[in-house]
Amino acid sequence: MTKGRVAALVVVAILLIDQAIKIWVKTSMTLHESIHVFDWFYITFIENMGMAFGMQLGSKIVLSLFRVVAITALVYYIRSEVKKNAKTGYVICLAMVLAGAIGNLIDSMFYGLIFNESSPFYVSYFVPFGTGYAPFLMGKVVDMFYFPIIETDWPSWIPLIGGDHFVFFSPVFNFADTSISVSVVLLLLFYREEIGKISLSRTIQKEGES
Repeated sequence: MTKGRVAALVVVAILLIDQAIKIWVKTSMTLHESIHVFDWFYITFIENMGMAFGMQLGSKIVLSLFRVVAITALVYYIRSEVKKNAKTGYVICLAMVLAGAIGNLIDSMFYGLIFNESSPFYVSYFVPFGTGYAPFLMGKVVDMFYFPIIETDWPSWIPLIGGDHFVFFSPVFNFADTSISVSVVLLLLFYREEIGKISLSRTIQKEGES
């Protein structure tokens, strides 16, 4: 199997898993409902308008358009790396980043068109295309994985935060976020040389333009 097909297979597999989980959560759980799996792991249904892990950054339409541009650039870069016969592991990591970005973009593009508004009082359901809760590119991203690995209260003697509740790793995220995060860690651990070549080529390009 060629590296290009491997990359395509990775992207398709991650997208299928990501969307299957999101659709199950959205059509089976009410908004903010939480399922206790372990004390350190919950399935918690939330939605957000921003970036990975529920972060907010600028307007929704600008963020969605930025994702489209970034995904297009990443597809082009992966194709060029495949043609250069780059390491298979490097190509797979890039494909994981691409799949994660596409997974969240799908939510923004289509969920507002095909679902009604989620609510704490009822389970969301499919509606006729175009009659959902938001226009194209304005849908909310579905998150569900919550890992409160450490949950406690700060000692009362600590200034300012004494007695406050503390949760170690409080973000709620989805499978697409996980794909991006894992691939970035792998890239930093095993493919720093390839990342360095990207920075070097950009520096050479800038010097040539000047």
